[in-house]
Amino acid sequence: MRKSPFLMTAKPKDPRPFKRAILKLSGEALREPDSRDNISPEIVDRIALEIRDAISGGLQLGIVVGGGNFWRGASASARGMDRATADYVGMLATVMNALALEGALEHHGVTCGVQSAIEMKNVAETFIRRKAEKQLDDGKVVIFAAGTGNPFFSTDTTAALRASEMGADVILKATQVDGVYDSDPRKNPNARRYETVTFQECLSKRLNVMDSTAFSLCLDNHVPIIIFDLGPHGNLSRALRGEPIGTLVHAE
Repeated sequence: MRKSPFLMTAKPKDPRPFKRAILKLSGEALREPDSRDNISPEIVDRIALEIRDAISGGLQLGIVVGGGNFWRGASASARGMDRATADYVGMLATVMNALALEGALEHHGVTCGVQSAIEMKNVAETFIRRKAEKQLDDGKVVIFAAGTGNPFFSTDTTAALRASEMGADVILKATQVDGVYDSDPRKNPNARRYETVTFQECLSKRLNVMDSTAFSLCLDNHVPIIIFDLGPHGNLSRALRGEPIGTLVHAE
């Protein structure tokens, strides 16, 4: 019998459709592959348009953006730079990406703002949890920049932390693959994708979803994660609208 290309665990409590979500974007998602430009205005504009169309139904959206298109603290540390200093440089890189995304969203009529975990009052508000919650309630898209404000923590961890703080229904993690697989699909052509998978299965099978700190935060606070491919046009809007896409990682 031919194996199904999908794997599915016990039926979860699906958070879709959701009222409040945290979207996690990597810095690399904002640039063209092999381009010398760190930020592609065309890609940022497409992302902004898809966000604008998807939130028109009332979705409350927070965004956490990485800085890997400019800088990777762990890589710089491995080459001899002090790790804390390298991570702070990376936090500043996320602010540049957040400002670029803010500009594109505002250009398309989306009310939004950047809240930074590191104070830089001339370009962004300082992160205050209750203020961010109020802005989300009022329909404003909040872009969370500068990570957690602390070295040694990834922007995946920032997404998990902000989702927990904001009481988000879900984290939507945009990646370059269309979900979670039982093995690396780039190395194994027979790898099968999970439609749904539990946190416990991810741990026992060592499935790569998020770094361990971020994953533990989501597990402890019962925040489901949807992993999806940002690449195909329209995928971001589909994910934000709560349409079936990617892999849903959930509690038992």
